[in-house]
Amino acid sequence: MTAPTSHTPHATRSVPQDQTEGVPSFEASGGDWSQIAEEAARLGEERIVVNMGPQHPSTHGVLRLMLEIDGETVTEARAGIGYLHTGIEKNMEFRTWTQGVTFCTRMDYVAPLFQEAAYCLAVEKLLGITDDVPERASVIRVLMMELNRISSHLVFLATGGNELGATTIMILGFTAREEILKIFEMISGLRMNHAYIRPGGVAQDVPPGSIDAVREALGKVRGYLRQLEDLMLANPILHARMKDVGTLSLAGCMALGVTGPILRSTGLPYDVRKANPYSGYETYDFDVPVNDGADAWSRLLLRIEECYQSMRIVEQCLERLAKPGPVMVADKKVAWPAQLAIGTDGMGNSLDHIKEIMGTSMESLIHHFKLVTEGFRVPAGQVFQTVEHPRGELGVHLVSDGGTKPYRAHFRDPSFNNLQAVSMMCEGGQIADVVVAVASIDPVLGGVDR
Repeated sequence: MTAPTSHTPHATRSVPQDQTEGVPSFEASGGDWSQIAEEAARLGEERIVVNMGPQHPSTHGVLRLMLEIDGETVTEARAGIGYLHTGIEKNMEFRTWTQGVTFCTRMDYVAPLFQEAAYCLAVEKLLGITDDVPERASVIRVLMMELNRISSHLVFLATGGNELGATTIMILGFTAREEILKIFEMISGLRMNHAYIRPGGVAQDVPPGSIDAVREALGKVRGYLRQLEDLMLANPILHARMKDVGTLSLAGCMALGVTGPILRSTGLPYDVRKANPYSGYETYDFDVPVNDGADAWSRLLLRIEECYQSMRIVEQCLERLAKPGPVMVADKKVAWPAQLAIGTDGMGNSLDHIKEIMGTSMESLIHHFKLVTEGFRVPAGQVFQTVEHPRGELGVHLVSDGGTKPYRAHFRDPSFNNLQAVSMMCEGGQIADVVVAVASIDPVLGGVDR
């Protein structure tokens, strides 16, 4: 029984050859549902299978949900993925270790800096330079990741509100996110897909005035968050739509490998930043919010609280950035050839560096050419690195054969694992609740179909 999308203005009953004779099947080809309903009623058959998606606005990407329904009740739900098929992991095997950042940043395009950080931390482990990464570079990484966590959760709040029909929530959420994207553009030159975090550190130091700009942006974002709380948290419609909807217990989370806000909504305070710290997270003062509602409403509350906790971390980062220092490892065999400078034509190598390598040092020019075109070699071995992504635990498995390119790069994307929970969250509920449940998972299909 299937209901494919089509523009043919009619509906017909059909029995596929591989189906048991005598079992009715209904094919809805974009037309008259009353006709299907009449025939279903005549045969006493009310079960039907429909597609929800793949379309972008209401499914956080090109996600196809196959729902078997009995009236308005969902009796079976399955997630169909693979519509993006980016091939990012395979492409990374044909690029240098540094160029790999440009690929993995495009996976979960709502939270690109987390893929960059996890990948670079893994490369640094293979190189054995984890302790050589300058403290200032680690602080900048934490700053960028926590700002990205806030902007990612704001997308969840905005799109979740829009899916429930509240356009004001969407406008407020994206307006708040815009303040953070301006900071990203100021520091990295790009609003998304930054390739800013590099093996050994970051591409360049934060520009003058950026610390004050971050403080100003935090004040604005805090104001927008309060407006969102006023709009959402006492709203009786939102309570009715989200409470006891999309529930998933702790046992279900553990069985399916679900992490992030969904897991913490069951009461388990698991956060990689606390359980297995990286980039100096053990030196920051912040809390891991938890809730025990295990439903869509609890996940909403958690993500709002996580935004405030991320602001606490960002403020600590700003204090530490008052002291200057290097932002890339000293080893010139690994470090990108020059600190970058933003000129009138955008980003580029600093003029002093170009003057040196082109005019006074042939060795510097050769080194620059070899490092940029061929890349650095990474000792043979394999490593697994995890970070706390806005959607859960992000893992990176890298294998090196001793060359200038990854032999294998594989990511454990939290959206992929969390999507396995669709059936447990949706079956037995209403069709309208499927939208809420999927929104509470907050998947990004760029990470799922990497």
